[in-house]
Amino acid sequence: MYNSGISTVSRLISAKLMYTSASSSMTGYAAAWCVVFIWSFWLVVSRVASDSGLTIYDLAALRYGLASLIAVPLCIYYQPWRELRLFQIAVLSFILGPIYILFVFSGFLYAPAAHGGVFMNGILPIISILFMLVFARLLPSTRQVFGGLLILVSAIVLAWNTSATSNPDAWIGDLLFLTGALFFSAFMILAQRWQLNAMQIIFCGTVVNAALYLPVWVIWLPSGMSEAPLGAFTIQAIYQGFVPNLIGLLLVAHASRTIANSNTSFILAAVPGGGALLGAIILGEALNLTSVTALIILTLGLLISVRRPSTSLTKHEP
Repeated sequence: MYNSGISTVSRLISAKLMYTSASSSMTGYAAAWCVVFIWSFWLVVSRVASDSGLTIYDLAALRYGLASLIAVPLCIYYQPWRELRLFQIAVLSFILGPIYILFVFSGFLYAPAAHGGVFMNGILPIISILFMLVFARLLPSTRQVFGGLLILVSAIVLAWNTSATSNPDAWIGDLLFLTGALFFSAFMILAQRWQLNAMQIIFCGTVVNAALYLPVWVIWLPSGMSEAPLGAFTIQAIYQGFVPNLIGLLLVAHASRTIANSNTSFILAAVPGGGALLGAIILGEALNLTSVTALIILTLGLLISVRRPSTSLTKHEP
């Protein structure tokens, strides 16, 4: 009787844990897909940033400065630095700092925005696989390799198809985008390994970098804010300042913790396709047969690569 009671309690606890795990996984997948929309729209916003008169240094200042208006009071209240080592603060601040974001914004000066979708997002699954091999010594599954190749091929085809008149120096922008992807992949891996919470990410990614970058920008770096049209400036300020740097980072960190960096990377590889669709809807850019075919291939790569969480409880019971 006693053993039977213990067994019943054990099964109930196991079922509860599996249900919690499945629910957490579902929120992780939802977070990753929300980031796909945020970054896809960011490609559209950044595509028109050059017409606003703002310099890349202004965009970085908006990214860190405006986000700090929300981040600083939150960090003063929660004091997230208490649970971080100085080494962790330095590494995270560097990875999410001005070097990373200026590389990315500089890439748009040389290469079309479609290339940014490819080399910052479409390439993430391949970088994830390489990091798994080098640092974790984990072999990717056949599904991940095959799906990653499909995603990469489709993203490249989509980029080159939508930018037939590329700048001869587009390769410089591609290298800058690729460097940005390496930075962001490192962030996703550390967010998973160190189990970073929201306030730790906000503190390192926004507050520390605002304190370091904004004085340099004010004193030494060129600015076009005084000449920027009010409407264009407002759009860039709201989106660059708050959405990717606060909401986007937090959603990526949650996804990396709950569904692992590999699955997050594969889902984020849908950004080039999302950017193409939003470009067609918002900017009126045409989607021809090649573009549609590339989007279908990308979708197949995602379906093949991403592991779905199991919602069944009975098969896990003892």
